[in-house]
Amino acid sequence: MSERIGFIGLGIMGSGMARNLLKAGFPVRVWNRTASRMDPLVAEGAEAGSSPADVAAHTDIIITCVSDTPDVEEVILGEQGVIHGARAGALVIDMSTISPQATIEIAQKLQEKGIHMLDAPISGGSEGAQRGTLSIMVGGDPEQVERAMPAFQAMGKAITHVGGHGAGQTVKLVNQILVVGNCLAMCEALVFAQAGGVDLEKALEAVTQGAAGSWMLSNRGPQIIRRDWRPGFTIDLQQKDVRLILREADQLGVPVILSSLVFNFYRTLQARGLGSEGNHALVKALENLSGVQVGAPPDEA
Repeated sequence: MSERIGFIGLGIMGSGMARNLLKAGFPVRVWNRTASRMDPLVAEGAEAGSSPADVAAHTDIIITCVSDTPDVEEVILGEQGVIHGARAGALVIDMSTISPQATIEIAQKLQEKGIHMLDAPISGGSEGAQRGTLSIMVGGDPEQVERAMPAFQAMGKAITHVGGHGAGQTVKLVNQILVVGNCLAMCEALVFAQAGGVDLEKALEAVTQGAAGSWMLSNRGPQIIRRDWRPGFTIDLQQKDVRLILREADQLGVPVILSSLVFNFYRTLQARGLGSEGNHALVKALENLSGVQVGAPPDEA
């Protein structure tokens, strides 16, 4: 008998992940702050919960996938939070990207009630969430990781237990340092290619398979050339992650020069109201500096 799964947070990532759990045959009970987001999943066989506590009361494994640290604290520890509905022995898996320190504190509060926790942030964009090919980095007790593995396998491909509570979040921030660094390099390269007058598609074809290749370049480079700003991951969410990197790096006493540069570029785009565009719209900050526009003519921007 499959464990019953609760899923809280049906955004760009969460809706695809919950759908893959349903497809894998798990009984799933969902909740989302904007209730209408639950409708498509209920139509596909999920049950609708009335609150995070209600979801927890009817399930064995409760997954949260929301925007930021305060949101996770609210849905797990708040007045209607998971902690008030979950039974002793239940497992909470937070798949958001939040502060490693806050994760450790949440895990301790849950443990006081006999509730287990894993932090299991994800990477792979909306495409990975839909296809069930996410990379999942997991922090917590090995027995609970083993218990969660069937659910993880429904949502992701590369599942790595990286350490104790908080380690999953730390490794996710490592991931995000690489993501934004790759993104900035890609944007700089495409502005350079545009200014140099070469065929952008041919340039991409030439470099994606070599040492310069990356997931970011293969998946977002073509979008930039087409000036397609639909988000696999929004600027606002990416900026939230970069803010976490800067805070954590400050506490650790390590320099994160590239990440802080990206943070300031994204800030200029947010000031222009572009926060809901894809994180690859970072190129617009370099276009603003250079006066060079990648891809389509200005009237198509």
